[in-house]
Amino acid sequence: MISKLVFCGLALFVFFNNDFAQQKNPDYYIQSALQGSPLLKDYLNQVQSNRIDSLRIRASLKPQVNGISNNFFAPNIKGWGYDQTITNGGQLGALLSVSKTLLPKKNIQNQFEAIQLLNDSLHIAGKISEQDLKKNIIAQYITVYGDLLQYNYNKEILDILKNEDAILKQLTENSVYKQTDYLTFLVTLKQQELFITQLNIQYQNDFAALNYESGLMDTSFVQLPDPEITLNNLPELQSTVFYQKYSVDSLKLLNSNAQIDLSYQPRISLFADGGYLSAFSYQGYKNIGTSFGVNVSVPIYDGKQKKMQHDKIAIAEDTRKNYRDFFITQYNQQINQLLQQLQSLDKLVDETAAQINYSYGLIKANEKLLASGDLRIADFIISISNYLNAKNIITQSKITRYQIINQINYWNRTN
Repeated sequence: MISKLVFCGLALFVFFNNDFAQQKNPDYYIQSALQGSPLLKDYLNQVQSNRIDSLRIRASLKPQVNGISNNFFAPNIKGWGYDQTITNGGQLGALLSVSKTLLPKKNIQNQFEAIQLLNDSLHIAGKISEQDLKKNIIAQYITVYGDLLQYNYNKEILDILKNEDAILKQLTENSVYKQTDYLTFLVTLKQQELFITQLNIQYQNDFAALNYESGLMDTSFVQLPDPEITLNNLPELQSTVFYQKYSVDSLKLLNSNAQIDLSYQPRISLFADGGYLSAFSYQGYKNIGTSFGVNVSVPIYDGKQKKMQHDKIAIAEDTRKNYRDFFITQYNQQINQLLQQLQSLDKLVDETAAQINYSYGLIKANEKLLASGDLRIADFIISISNYLNAKNIITQSKITRYQIINQINYWNRTN
């Protein structure tokens, strides 16, 4: 058992020694996660796909040329067969057809605007996804860093206990302290060693989760530096990508309304063809020619479907406003609550810092009394426990503070 503890101690020393650790800050993990995110790549690919749709619209505005060939033979044998007045006995055709739809300029602009708004939505969704990814990575980084802080101050306690172990053992052998008192101290020491081992395991598990979320194929463990997260000034809510989402949704609905009106305008298309078309009923070799014309389509009545479509858009706009207003209310409530939590934490840290100074001073004074046999071991353990609790409050408050700042900074994305 002792050999295992010695081995773990050596491993932990190497693991947490700064000389052996390559420091990697939050940006390292964030950049790795952003580069490997399939969701962000999906958004970029959708934008590329929409650009192709824009090119297709431009291509559809050009004259469309098609080759057409309709050929059939309808024999009539001894009076049996299709009516010749209908089929003419057959047909041979080879034509080149050209057509062009004449669209109003507003209709064309509306189609391009629809694609641009779709790209704007994808851009905003991508930025929000980036913020989600950054927040999650930083949150996990803070968790790992918290594990490290816990290890460090518990290691400090372990060092204090080990320093006193040899002295107390000698004093116990000299009957200054009872054997039971020393065993109580020794149990505390061993418990602290086991707790250090547990903290190491927790650190490794949380570190592995950080690598996993960042998309890193890395099984090594390093000592993470302080993330040093500072509170950013929040911009006006209306200028953030979170609010812009609702603005773009409004423009998309306006675009859909305009498209409904444009779809009910008259449509004009030109066509022309030329080639060979013959039923061979008379001088088939002369049936080379051309034709051209104009198609006009004017909507007259469709059962008031136009109004129904506009009504659906109006309902969608009402839904959009409800979601927007609810978002604004939740945003303001969340930010105010987070800022209040920060104030409370800062006050708690200030109060606890003074307690730590007193507790540490008491430990140092007790060490001298313990060495001379003028202090009960139980009292020394209590002073250690008080110091440990105060350090734990400070550490948890620091980690919680970082997490709160991370949540607030999440809302600062503007473009």
